[in-house]
Amino acid sequence: MGLNKDHILNKKKMNIPFSPPDISEKEINEVIDTLRSGWITTGPKVKKLEALITDYVGADNCVCLNSQTAAGEMSLRLLGIGKDSCGIDGKYGSEKDEVITCAYTYTASASVICHVGAKPVLVDCQEGKLEMDYNALAQAVNEHTKAIIPVDLGGIPCDYDKIFEIVNGKKNFFHPSNRLQEIIGRIAVVEDSAHALGASYKGKMIGSVADFSNFSFHAVKNFTTGEGGALTWKIEKADRKEIYHQLQLFSLHGQSKDALAKTTLGAWEYDIVGPWYKCNMPDIMGAIGLAQFDRYPELLKRRREIIERYDSKLKPLGVKVLPHFTKEHISSGHLYITRIPGVDQKKRQEIIEKLAEEGVSANVHYKPLPMHTAYKRMGFQIEDYPNSYKMYENEVSLPLHTKLTDEEVEYILEKFIGIVKYYLK
Repeated sequence: MGLNKDHILNKKKMNIPFSPPDISEKEINEVIDTLRSGWITTGPKVKKLEALITDYVGADNCVCLNSQTAAGEMSLRLLGIGKDSCGIDGKYGSEKDEVITCAYTYTASASVICHVGAKPVLVDCQEGKLEMDYNALAQAVNEHTKAIIPVDLGGIPCDYDKIFEIVNGKKNFFHPSNRLQEIIGRIAVVEDSAHALGASYKGKMIGSVADFSNFSFHAVKNFTTGEGGALTWKIEKADRKEIYHQLQLFSLHGQSKDALAKTTLGAWEYDIVGPWYKCNMPDIMGAIGLAQFDRYPELLKRRREIIERYDSKLKPLGVKVLPHFTKEHISSGHLYITRIPGVDQKKRQEIIEKLAEEGVSANVHYKPLPMHTAYKRMGFQIEDYPNSYKMYENEVSLPLHTKLTDEEVEYILEKFIGIVKYYLK
């Protein structure tokens, strides 16, 4: 259903949540089928979802896990980055290993670096953009750099041509410490694609552009399994079966057989080949994902309709918005991020509170990492990231989800424009 631009608003106050999950009878029926099957942990539905995602994004393969955070962490562990990672061939990394990401992101982009015992390195975003500053990225690379985590914030792909130009141009700095790093032959690109399932960059689906891509299926995401995520990879000359097997081991305690394999007659015995982790996706979550996958093209279409309607009304006012659809990329349309010129943190908070009074839930994406206690304790200071702070202080995210009706979209625009016009004077 397209947006009716001539719709007459109901003046009655509405209550519009920021990002509720879009769950239909299809998801409910898939879950019921799973519950009745007697098989609710990792099993056939998760395996089917992995195959569908692999084909959809054009990756070598896919492993579904319990979160994007787990996927990001397992990517780094597979690469043997950090003193607490043993890598695919059992070789541990070093506490000197460094991984670079952007200061303007959610903590999961950087916390996974800490989880594996490596050093997080933060670079500022570009002036006037949420994308990382690629000049700063190039300058941050040194002999200890093992990976870069670019962030497709809001579902908009980064400039991967530029990123690969940097990592290929810095090969002389790179010293591989295990077999997988040798196969890649340069700094690895481990994409935080939490927001970006369904996005594409220069005709290639996100999930097959970076070496590793890590998606989120959290409740607020475009595509949800309640909680959950997926890790895909695209690495020439790597053994996809070996990588898949190692990720299965990492995600299930290092157990040589999963629960489904152990149900084969007489096949109870298993080995523990490493004291590893527990982050597998169960079939209940996989079942939700299968139904979401069937519906996803229409969900993406609806998001685009809403974005284009927002853009048509807000751009002429001078409100800054993200470029979701260009000649180079197609966004998944996860977040509708706006920036209001001349507004500081105090005024931004007033705007959010006034929207709330009108029943419109707004949000902020994101508070830069150096402003949080955990990262301050690591020595990061927001003064060193001026572009990130400028982007943060006047940012307001409007509701963008597929439960929105045409009337609600128009209501949001009416209330937001009515409030923001006062601040733009």
